[in-house]
Amino acid sequence: MEFQHYTPQNPIPEKEKKEVADFLYEHLDEFGDEHQYIMKCLNFAMDDKEKFGGFILVARDAEKIAGAVVYNKTGMGGYIPENILVYIAVHKDYRGKGLGKELMLKSFEKADGKIKLHVEPENPARYLYEKLGFTSKYLEMRLNR
Repeated sequence: MEFQHYTPQNPIPEKEKKEVADFLYEHLDEFGDEHQYIMKCLNFAMDDKEKFGGFILVARDAEKIAGAVVYNKTGMGGYIPENILVYIAVHKDYRGKGLGKELMLKSFEKADGKIKLHVEPENPARYLYEKLGFTSKYLEMRLNR
């Protein structure tokens, strides 16, 4: 397995960015977002503004994407974690083999500061996050307009 790490200083090529967006759209299953919002997140991660940006970590088995993680920086260190893990997905052929955990651990090494993520209560990945030390500090509430 080969891991590729993209940052605003080492940006992902446009063709690969679309490939990652397509992968996430397909493999996030019912926990994903519309393709346009995934692309918006990837573009934000590659933004080189001083406090923002983030990174993309891609696991490849030969030329095939096996997994991907996307972080965005929040710019709000101290009162809100500095990083939000926005997306993580593992190809269905690689699930249950430890790749999700490996991606998480590698992403922890790349993130500066605290990390938060949102997970739906019925998402089975929640148990991995808890094993890796994530806790449920708040109940998220949204006003959608």
